Amino acid sequence: MDEKQIEYFKDLLTTRLEELLGQADATVNDMTDQKESYPDPTDRASLESDRNFTLRIRDRERKLIGKIKEALERIEEGTFGICESCGQEIGIKRLEARPVTTLCIECKTKQEASEKARGE
Repeated sequence: MDEKQIEYFKDLLTTRLEELLGQADATVNDMTDQKESYPDPTDRASLESDRNFTLRIRDRERKLIGKIKEALERIEEGTFGICESCGQEIGIKRLEARPVTTLCIECKTKQEASEKARGE
């Protein structure tokens, strides 16, 4: 992978990281600022359901933030775009689809087939 492509992925990952961190801050602010008191049990249940859904999304985003930070570290170390299983280059199209990936498509396919066989 050439320097221009590396810089493209670094910018892409950095932008996505900033977006996710901004959304997380907004969620925390929204949840701490809300002082609603709903006397109706249905309204309270709806609010609680919405909050749980938002927290599940933020938890998934928290995990993605960790993966993005790891990908940025791999860029700094010079190992970004190299499959951690076979050591071959990960295709650009795969990296564009999932820039945090650590496996080439062949190794990921094998991993998924193995997980399916084990029932995971």
